Amino acid sequence: MGMTMTQKILAAHAGLESVKAGQFIEAKLDAVLANDITGPVAIKQLPAMGAEEVFDKDRVYLIPDHFTPNKDIKAAEQCKIVREFARAQELSNYFEVGRVGIEHALLPEQGLVTAGDVVIGADSHTCTYGALGAFSTGMGSTDIAAGMARGYSWLKVPAAIKFELTGEPQGWVSGKDVILHIIGMIGVEGARYKSMEFTGEGVKHLGMDARLTICNMAIEAGAKNGIFPVDDITLAYLKGRSKHEPRIFAADPDAEYEQTITIDLSQLKPTVAFPHLPENTKTIDNVGDVVIDQVVIGSCTNGNISDMEVAAKILKGRKVAENVRCIIFPGTQNVYKTCIQNGWAEIFIDAGAVLSTPTCGPCLGGHMGILAAGERAVATTNRNFVGRMGHVDSEVYLASPAVAAASAVAGRIADPEEIAGKAE
Repeated sequence: MGMTMTQKILAAHAGLESVKAGQFIEAKLDAVLANDITGPVAIKQLPAMGAEEVFDKDRVYLIPDHFTPNKDIKAAEQCKIVREFARAQELSNYFEVGRVGIEHALLPEQGLVTAGDVVIGADSHTCTYGALGAFSTGMGSTDIAAGMARGYSWLKVPAAIKFELTGEPQGWVSGKDVILHIIGMIGVEGARYKSMEFTGEGVKHLGMDARLTICNMAIEAGAKNGIFPVDDITLAYLKGRSKHEPRIFAADPDAEYEQTITIDLSQLKPTVAFPHLPENTKTIDNVGDVVIDQVVIGSCTNGNISDMEVAAKILKGRKVAENVRCIIFPGTQNVYKTCIQNGWAEIFIDAGAVLSTPTCGPCLGGHMGILAAGERAVATTNRNFVGRMGHVDSEVYLASPAVAAASAVAGRIADPEEIAGKAE
């Protein structure tokens, strides 16, 4: 029996001719990632392992993005641990405030992950890089410490679900709507410890930002990883960007999948995940009258250039509703600069939104947008668990940048077409 795309990448990194679902392997790592929350835990474990140095000063990435700029003394101390470790180890990929971005937006942009890589990170949304044709997954901080020290990690080879994408998204439908639709279908445990492998002719209608969004939220279906094939869109994105040579893997024609699910992209509608699970989805025509207090546009899920562009299209010449706070935070400094260069920053500010530095703060209820009891937010983030963005009695509704921007204007969850007409 042949191998899936994920299995072929893992076999190559384990030095094996083939692997099968359920097999335990030791895989060579191309990169190890941690942030200001998870990094200190891993760093403190290294002496206990007898490790004085990381395995490769160019392959360990430390990204202080969660509570930065520092929200309080504890956050400052966490970042100090990461900063001093990076300096002591002479890491080439430590990103200080002012140069940092949200980790899962930053690493693809900087070319630090590429096709064929195996990447582990102490953050569950490390699965984002499957959009580039890499195997990437989140792990606990002690596993990350071992990866930092050895450059290898043990893995159980995942079984796979094939998502056969057909058709072309219509109107304001985006990658966020695709993945919310899928999670609504299969549930938050529907792909538990499986590889979500996206194929089919519909893939060509999804740009890189859409693919990054879809893979980012694979973990919200319980998946080990999400992954897209390497095609012309992938190669165009990687050209002149990748810091090391891409390696292209493709599933065998006789690869084994536990199931195949066909998604007709042309039939999808803007979709919203209601509290308090990403699987609790409704299409925009079924949301009812949900009055909101806050809108958050950004995060590692939807903080890329195309996300900012969509938000700007809808907010241009319009005002955020008086009862709504609208917070927009680009994923990286480069995305922020693009907002300025293209006039989107002015559109956001004129609309009555606040444009923030790249940070994970609002997404995890850390800072810069915490909800009070009884408040509701529409967010382009990835999780809406109880208390995710603030008080346990607040509510988070997950949506695309288009729905979020339209909702900011309407003061309630709204269809982008209602506010801005048909998408061009």
